Amino acid sequence: MARLNLLEETRYEKLPVTVYPNQKVASLAVAQRIANLIRKKSAKGEKAVLGLATGVTPINVYAELVRMHKEDGLSFANVITFNLDEYFPMQPTAAQSYVTFMNENLFNHVDIDKKNIHIPNGTLPQDEVAAFCLNYEKQITELGGLDLQILGIGRTGHIGFNEPGSAPNSGTRLVTLDDLTRSDASRDFGGKKNVPTKAITMGIGTIFKAREIILMAWSGKKAPIIKKAVEGEISGDVPATYLQLSDHVDFVLDEAAASELTRFDTPWLVKDWIWDNTQKKKAVIWLAGIVNKPILKLTEEDYNNHGMAQLAVEQGPVYNINIDIFNQVQHTITGWPGGKPNADDSQRPERAVPAKKRSIIFSPHPDDDVISMGGTFIRLVDQGHDVHVAYQTSGNTAVWDDDVLRYMEFAIDFNASIGEDNTHLKNLYNDMRAFIAQKHPNQIDTLEIRDVKGFIRKTEAISGARYAGLKDDHIHFMALPFYETGKTKKNTVGEEDIQLTIDLLQKVKPQQVFVAGDFADPHGTHVVCFNIVIEALRRLQKTEDWVKDCWVWMYRGAWHEFATYEIEMAVPLSPEEVLRKRAAIFKHQSQKDTPVFPGDDVREFWVRAEDRNRETARCYDQLGLAEYAAMEAFVRFKF
Repeated sequence: MARLNLLEETRYEKLPVTVYPNQKVASLAVAQRIANLIRKKSAKGEKAVLGLATGVTPINVYAELVRMHKEDGLSFANVITFNLDEYFPMQPTAAQSYVTFMNENLFNHVDIDKKNIHIPNGTLPQDEVAAFCLNYEKQITELGGLDLQILGIGRTGHIGFNEPGSAPNSGTRLVTLDDLTRSDASRDFGGKKNVPTKAITMGIGTIFKAREIILMAWSGKKAPIIKKAVEGEISGDVPATYLQLSDHVDFVLDEAAASELTRFDTPWLVKDWIWDNTQKKKAVIWLAGIVNKPILKLTEEDYNNHGMAQLAVEQGPVYNINIDIFNQVQHTITGWPGGKPNADDSQRPERAVPAKKRSIIFSPHPDDDVISMGGTFIRLVDQGHDVHVAYQTSGNTAVWDDDVLRYMEFAIDFNASIGEDNTHLKNLYNDMRAFIAQKHPNQIDTLEIRDVKGFIRKTEAISGARYAGLKDDHIHFMALPFYETGKTKKNTVGEEDIQLTIDLLQKVKPQQVFVAGDFADPHGTHVVCFNIVIEALRRLQKTEDWVKDCWVWMYRGAWHEFATYEIEMAVPLSPEEVLRKRAAIFKHQSQKDTPVFPGDDVREFWVRAEDRNRETARCYDQLGLAEYAAMEAFVRFKF
């Protein structure tokens, strides 16, 4: 019976999928499977032939294999490896090289024979690449093929660098990279313009011949493409769908990457469901979208025809369900994000008391506050609350080099205009200009350049916060140490990061804390900054009474938005407030036009913010609620 239930739940899935609570647990399971294969082959006196992947996805797998080698005696003496791909052209010593990646994450820490390591050669003349690729295939074939191939998946659906349009029988070859793939790699290269346009990759046909294939994916950013790969039709537009034809493949996912699969996203379509309020709200809003009706116009026929008959029977009549959900959504809307004084707050998202609250907005980068919640920020100030803003990092990696020279030239001219000696400043400027002229992609800037970039973002943040109405003593720059590496790869969070946050919270003692809950941020800074604030509050909770009355609100907007059913506070913006928010974002001039790290969204940040705010308002309007120009959305974090 359990087997039948599982088959029913997974009937939309066209290949085996294993879901783990998080990527750490999943990575340990994959590492164990690799170790078991290596030991099994070793016991027979045979070589284990592994196909290996690079990127963020397999890092924890390799870390566990290294641990097993050092602590459990796992030997790699009988292992032969073939890597999936390499950028072209690419020097093996470059920081972005997959040779460097594999050495740093695996090969330098285990006892593998270096002669048994094979990685595509990114240094070849282009006219020699075809012969190299044929030989790469020949070496794999002569060894009897790959025993196990591990894969990640790109947001284009690529496996290896087999981009959309790749043939299912393709072999190792030189390919042109998709624009989205290059955008995703831009942070590693210090900008998209530095990302190679080509790569050497194993083909889909080569991958397909492996006796075992494990495709791994972590995080909600991969959820949309995972749904296409697992539940979609086989198509060259999504190369990973070809894996549906294999009898030896397993998709290993964390819960976030699996979140859009039918059994997790709309589970009522595949099994009987226990309807808690959140799922009921999600389902009714989903149904309204499917049939394109306001909530109050949904009928019993709509419920029955779209997999929600169980809900109608158990909690109907459906009109009562509709009224309940409509009221719940309506009660999220408030023009008083700090609470409405002297009002009944039993059905409002925020408390009426105290009427004037101490609020602190934590902004991971120096512009997240105004991009994501600029309208609410301004309204809190206008309504008389004691608002603070805390910029958690300097954001100094996201400033163009020529801006540094421009500001230095301004400083030199200004000094000259007031009769100051410019000798030191000119020497510094010349050193900066010389460094920038020979700078390699993602090379760490000099301390002086990093300082100037940080000053640029700091003055922009001050300007934006002042425009929102803050006094200077309510604007805080934390410069959390984890970020200040000068590199795109940051340090792990340390005790000082948490203590600095504790100190600021102790100083303000807020009744409201706003934190970035937009974990789609491609840099990973948002989730790190979120976790620092939450850990600081957890510690304070044990000793400080004021924390019991402190509510934490998560905001989004720069990269992603909350689903309508998740929203617990929706702050409507008038057309005038939309323009005021835009003006606050414009204060961040270094991020206008083309920011250094735009992600895969070509729109400017202010355009993204306005479009998402308008879309949130449109969703409410389509559900039958009042029509607003725009809305900023929040979800309360509960300890």
